[in-house]
Amino acid sequence: MGANTKALKNRIRSVDSTLHTTSAMGLVASSKMRRSNERMQGGRQYAAAFADVVDVLTASPECSGSPYMRQTDGKRTRLIVIAGDRGLAGGYNSNVFRLTESMEREAVYPIGKRACDRYHGEFVSSEYFTGAQATALARKLCQEFVNGEYDRLGIVYTRYVSMLTQEAEVKWVLPLTRAETAGTLSVVFEPDEETILNATVPDYIAGMLMALIRESFASEVAARRMAMDSAGKNARAMIDDLQLQYNRARQGAITQEITEIVAGSGA
Repeated sequence: MGANTKALKNRIRSVDSTLHTTSAMGLVASSKMRRSNERMQGGRQYAAAFADVVDVLTASPECSGSPYMRQTDGKRTRLIVIAGDRGLAGGYNSNVFRLTESMEREAVYPIGKRACDRYHGEFVSSEYFTGAQATALARKLCQEFVNGEYDRLGIVYTRYVSMLTQEAEVKWVLPLTRAETAGTLSVVFEPDEETILNATVPDYIAGMLMALIRESFASEVAARRMAMDSAGKNARAMIDDLQLQYNRARQGAITQEITEIVAGSGA
């Protein structure tokens, strides 16, 4: 009995230590939630405004000859894959990888340590990804698309639905497609629509990439917060169960000692 109570006591200490760790990680995630959501909303608004301009341009017949609107069979696909720098975020990273693996692709450009580890890329942080990095990657990929080196570019990211729900999706960004129902802007494009579109696309892709990285990070923070809350509840339930087992084992040991003493005095 003594050995059993000692093992249970050590187990309780171990789970309690884990509980403190998950609680701390949950607090860190909570502290990042407001800022990450603000940045996500800002990114969404910026990308939507840029997309409105691109829709107006692509709807113009003058832009039909743009190399960015070149339609192909789409067999040579490249993917930018956005995952987290860390784990312990529920299914956040695994959902992104599962979606990526379900698609045929020629090359992967990983962002986030977990994605870089999986696809053997040089480490690029998703949390601290900068506008300059987005611009450099967008210009590189746009130039290669114009050169005909691949047919289609997509960004695999995680869409933030709510604190409880985040969904892995792919956003196809190249080639551009003609917007059939584009809104009208009171703008005169100089020198002409196609020239403006060709000059705009790299910045549009960079802005879209930054917006989706921010959305993915907000999703990661929410997923980690929920995962740590769940882990904390499970740890507390486990401690209660182990404490009950410990009390029963301790009571059994005491009862056995009393029985032995009584039996000894009777002899």
